Order: sequence, then C-alpha cells, then structure tokens
Amino acid sequence: MIIKMAQYGIAHAHATGKVDAMKKNSDVDFCGIFEPDDEVREKYSNIKDIHWFKSKDEMLEDDSIVGIAVEGEVKDNLRFAREVIEHGKHVWLDKPAGTDMEEFHNILLMAKEKGLLVQLGYMFRYNSGFQLIFDMLKHGNLGKIFSVRGRMSTNIPVDRRPSLGQYQGGILFELLCHLIDIVVRILGRPEKIHSFLRNDMGVTPEFADNTLAVFEYSNAIAVLESAAMEVSPFPSRRFEVYGDRGSVIIEPFEPPNARLCLNENWGSYVKGWQTVSFEEKGRYDGELVALVADIKGEKAPDRSLYHELIVQETILRASRGIEGFLVSDTKLV
Repeated sequence: MIIKMAQYGIAHAHATGKVDAMKKNSDVDFCGIFEPDDEVREKYSNIKDIHWFKSKDEMLEDDSIVGIAVEGEVKDNLRFAREVIEHGKHVWLDKPAGTDMEEFHNILLMAKEKGLLVQLGYMFRYNSGFQLIFDMLKHGNLGKIFSVRGRMSTNIPVDRRPSLGQYQGGILFELLCHLIDIVVRILGRPEKIHSFLRNDMGVTPEFADNTLAVFEYSNAIAVLESAAMEVSPFPSRRFEVYGDRGSVIIEPFEPPNARLCLNENWGSYVKGWQTVSFEEKGRYDGELVALVADIKGEKAPDRSLYHELIVQETILRASRGIEGFLVSDTKLV
C-alpha cells in the first residue's frame, strides 16, 4: 500500500532532506509542499519536480493525504502541527517541539484521542551506531548503565545567530536536543538537571553558544556538551555509554563508527575492545520507513507519545525554559 504524504513548511534546516526522503521512498506518494511565507517559498523554488500547494487548505483538506511532515521554523511548528492533527492526519514533526510545553502536551493528547501518530524528527534514532546501542541495551549486554557522555557541536555563521538567539538555551536547544532524545531513551526522565548556558564568542549576546548540561539519575549521570563555533565539528561528534558489563563509543556520528567493549563474547562480538563498522544510510530514511510502517499498522511506534513529551520537557528544563512539567497529570502514560 502506498500512502500519500505532504510537507508543511520548508524553512527548517532538515526540510529539504525530508523532501528527498519522501520522494525516494517507494511506499510514499509525495504530493507537495505548502509554504506560507512567499519569500521563503521563492528561496526554494528551484527544487525540482515539486508541487507547491497554493493554500494550506488545498493540502490539509485533501483526505487522500494521510501524513504531513511539519518543517517550518521552530517557532511556527506547533501551530502547523495542531492544524495537521485537527485535520486528522499523522505528523512527522521536526525538532525541537517549540517552546510551549502546555501546547505540545495538548497536541499529543489530541493525537491520542484521534488515534494519530506524532513522530519527532530526531535524526539519530535510526542511525546504525545508535541502533547498536539500543540493541545492546535491549539484550542487557552493557549491564547497568552508570555513565553517558556526548558532544555534538557545530559552526553557526554570525548572521544566523540572532535567529537562534530567540530561543532560550541557544545551541543546546537547537542542536543538543538530538542527544537529549537518546539520553531519555536510555535512562528515562532525569531527576535533576544542571545546565551551563554561556556566550563565549561575544557575538549575539543573547545566543548561548557554549553549553553543557548534566542530568542526574538515581544511579547514573549523563553529561552533554554543544558549542556553536567549533572548527570542523562533524568528525568530533561523539557519544559514549558505559555499563558494568560493557561500553560503546560512537565517533563520528555520520557515517557512524563505533568502538565496543564487552566483558564476554556475544554473537559476532567478542570479549574486549573491537571496532564495529556500518553501512551508510540516508539521514532521514529510517525515520520515514518507521513512520510509514506505523501508519500502515505493520508495527507499533518505536517511541510512545509519552517519550516525546518527556524529551521535550527535558530539553526545556535544560534550556531553563521550565522547571518541570506535571507529568503525573498527563493521560499519555
């Protein structure tokens, strides 16, 4: 069964990649893009073989379209997502999920009531290196996890920093959210969060360009770092998981390379340190494959709506946007 999908917005940094993923997926009939901002639309008008919807209603009221990728600016995406859910369509929502925790919670509740899916666009969920970590955790090969560390930095041009400075948390909010998603998957909801949000370049003072967050758990600790001015940052992106039976270190993320240490042989892996190589995959392909399978009912979602809620809460706590959210009151558990 081929499903029809469309895209709401083209301004997000991942937007063109999501278009490419939908266009090449043989299970998806990609119907086009609606971009509400004429200037933004003109900027991307050279994308080939794309239908541009003349109005959002043309897209939202088309009952044959069952899923929509929401790819506007972060400040607009919750509004877009609400409209998509209200029209009875599944949402592939790019990260992070805005700054209004209550509204995000309400959108998830609405999706649950309507039996709709909301999948966040954290791009390492289906990365082969991180899939190795999830597989090891599933089988207990790493034992009890006591430490997680990660660094994911970038180099943001000076002219882009003011637009990111509008978000509390700066580069932590914008970029480190990808690794926060992984930490929550591994360890769950942090008991305490301590964050350091600095501006060390002296450019765009409101933009936190050098950040660190410490997540405390009852029997574990996680430390994540992100800076916006690192030279050649991609090769040094790194994620480490340490348990009392084994360890995994991923560096770099794309294409992934991993070092694995186990205290005993397991399957094709041997006791001690070893290097694990992977086939390179498209950055967003795994996300889409999973979402399409979920829409078709071929499997249950890999992450619950509650997981998406806790990830967003953790991002905003680390960004000092909120102190916490009354998760005990949610009906998503």
